[in-house]
Amino acid sequence: MEKFDPVIKVALSEDIGEGDVTTRFFVPLGTKFYGEMRAKDSGVVCGLGIAKRVFELGAAGSRVKIVVKEGARVKKGAVLMRIEGPAAILTAERTALNFLQHLSGVATRAALFSSVLKSPRTKIYDTRKTIPGLRMLEKYAAACGGAKNHRLGLYDMAMIKDNHVALAGGSPAKLAERIAAMRRTKPGLKIEIEAQSLAQVKAFLPLGADVVMLDNMDFAAMKKAIALIRAQKGKKPEIEISGGVDLAKAARYSKLGPDRISVGSVTSGAKPLDISFEVRSK
Repeated sequence: MEKFDPVIKVALSEDIGEGDVTTRFFVPLGTKFYGEMRAKDSGVVCGLGIAKRVFELGAAGSRVKIVVKEGARVKKGAVLMRIEGPAAILTAERTALNFLQHLSGVATRAALFSSVLKSPRTKIYDTRKTIPGLRMLEKYAAACGGAKNHRLGLYDMAMIKDNHVALAGGSPAKLAERIAAMRRTKPGLKIEIEAQSLAQVKAFLPLGADVVMLDNMDFAAMKKAIALIRAQKGKKPEIEISGGVDLAKAARYSKLGPDRISVGSVTSGAKPLDISFEVRSK
């Protein structure tokens, strides 16, 4: 988890600033503490290693024992980790909880969406709708909950959306030229193209994109589009459904058997899992 040290250090610095004045004036020097983090609700726990690292960096000399496995489904009241150490564990606790609660919330929401799918072929994918600076952690949490990671940023996969189509001239011939140039310059780069109608699906299929996104299309049109894509000869692109997908829509759309359903709210709509830190002096 050391690779996440930069973001952890920023979070600790944001909270501690020039020092924890309350602990300094109210806790006798040399006092040792024992604490437990407990789930106050059921869910998928994620970020245990991050929380442990917070204590290692923010409360030198503390000892942390993780009790449950990362990605485990826990029930209300479950002990997640035990911490022993100096008064500094009181200083680091909020930062540790913030990471653990948020990441567990993302993992729990990812697991919830994954649980409603009706086709073994279909997987839930996250998006770039993440909190600035926390993308890698949130995508880690989404995967921990059973979702797949979409592109990490603008650099590792091409996404040709409606604005790109319009700015390229709109015609399939012009799009083909741009895609060919991209293939030459960035060999191996996965290319996805967004289609908002059945007519666009028909026009874009010959372009050879790796993924075709059916964006905000109605159910009947998506059904026809998927049949059309799967019926074409040769290499077939993956099929992604996107656009305002909630739990009910995810369940219904998965019956069509797409490869992907992208859900921005896996990260942007995740509610933190309620977790407490109960501490006492030794």
